Amino acid sequence: MADPITAGLTTLGWRERLALPQLGIALLKAKLDTGARSSALHVDTLEEFHRDGTTWLRFTMHVGRRQPQAVCCEAPALDRRTVTDTGGRRTERWFIRSEVQLAGQHFSVDINLTDRRHMLFPMLLGRSALMGRFAVDPARSYTQSRPLLAAPDSTR
Repeated sequence: MADPITAGLTTLGWRERLALPQLGIALLKAKLDTGARSSALHVDTLEEFHRDGTTWLRFTMHVGRRQPQAVCCEAPALDRRTVTDTGGRRTERWFIRSEVQLAGQHFSVDINLTDRRHMLFPMLLGRSALMGRFAVDPARSYTQSRPLLAAPDSTR
């Protein structure tokens, strides 16, 4: 008997490839974590600045494992929120809102920017982003083809 909650949802594995088109990131490996409320993106550097009376964030990250390439991104700051990590430590983090491209879908997600250099995946996609869109099968991984990203958004 089909589960009425997951009926009609695309089933993904515990890890998938996605794109962040607004940030000009064509391919990024992400861990899908139904235990985490929010989504997180690794950044190497993070700088706050103001543009037209609005707080913006400029950050860099390295994309790719074999030949990592530095990517510099800018996005308006959404807000700062307190996040509790898996170890129970509470920290205040900057959040942005960005489009995610995954499994043929495009949707906006609130993403906190943090240092994930000791983590296996540069992006964690939490349950707030997954809910109502996807079901996650922890026995599967990389169920989707690589996202096909159009030309990077010129507003970066």
